[in-house]
Amino acid sequence: MFIDSVKISLRAGKGGNGVVAWRREKYIPKGGPSGGDGGKGGSILLKTDSHVLSLEGFRNQRQIFAENGMPGAGNLQKGRNGADLELIVPCGTLVKDVKSGEILFDFTNENQEFLICKGGKGGKGNNCFKTPTNQAPNVCTPGTEGEARDVELELKLIADVGFIGMPNAGKSTLMSQITHVPVKIGAYPFTTLFPNLSYVQFDDFSRVLVADIPGIIEEAHQNKGLGIAFLRHIERSSALLFVIDVSGFEGRDPFEDFTILRSELNAYNPEMLKKPFIVALNKIDELDAEEQLEKFYAKYPFSKETLFPISAMLNEGIAPLLDAMRQLAQVNGRRFK
Repeated sequence: MFIDSVKISLRAGKGGNGVVAWRREKYIPKGGPSGGDGGKGGSILLKTDSHVLSLEGFRNQRQIFAENGMPGAGNLQKGRNGADLELIVPCGTLVKDVKSGEILFDFTNENQEFLICKGGKGGKGNNCFKTPTNQAPNVCTPGTEGEARDVELELKLIADVGFIGMPNAGKSTLMSQITHVPVKIGAYPFTTLFPNLSYVQFDDFSRVLVADIPGIIEEAHQNKGLGIAFLRHIERSSALLFVIDVSGFEGRDPFEDFTILRSELNAYNPEMLKKPFIVALNKIDELDAEEQLEKFYAKYPFSKETLFPISAMLNEGIAPLLDAMRQLAQVNGRRFK
């Protein structure tokens, strides 16, 4: 299951207590204090890994604790430090404080680290309190508590090109043709219930990261259909690919669908309309497609060079579309390699 939002309670380890101990050895009079310090508590760090694509690893974890430090011992022995806990998150993860709503960190690159909860300090043994005027201190200090936070992890996929379309427009079919990721395909709306993320690899081994976003309907920004749960994944895409069904299925107007999609993006975040985009006019193999194509071209207000008639099912017109996606990634993509 694709998990893109979780709330978890994090607590770093408590520092170990210092101890009161005395050096008692034969032939050593007045051995003095020998209590060791406690070890520090383990901290909790978040780190990104490009091989992790969702927050599924946290699905069944609601409380996460780092290891406590161990108490000190006699003979000036310091307690063992608690092990730091490293939690792996995907690129594009926002870390928010649940109580304040403050964004604590935004992971946008691979191998980024963020210390979210610092472990507690170890307590001092009585040896630390020895002074010229107090040769036998009978005091020690406890370890301090580790930091604790209630946080929300929210994933916004980072892709070179994000697929946007109405339900049943053929996004998943196109995804299956150009990548090797297994996707669910069906002749009914909302076949895709979770985003799919994969690479398109070219002959020179360069790659474009593409994201297939579940279908968007009118008033999706008001939480209709699958709602805003997946609109946020389009925010991080460097460029957009609108997939439009030009078959005229059920009397739908392809250009009206295109207008609705742009309106929904504008209502959710106007900055999304500033992203570079191309349009795949899918299902040109259908009976009424030619007439619908002519109408779409006549109404389309942008450069006609951004339009690509295709049939994802029959794998027609895919090569020019891939070239255009590659050019978009070269100019705008963050992950093009």
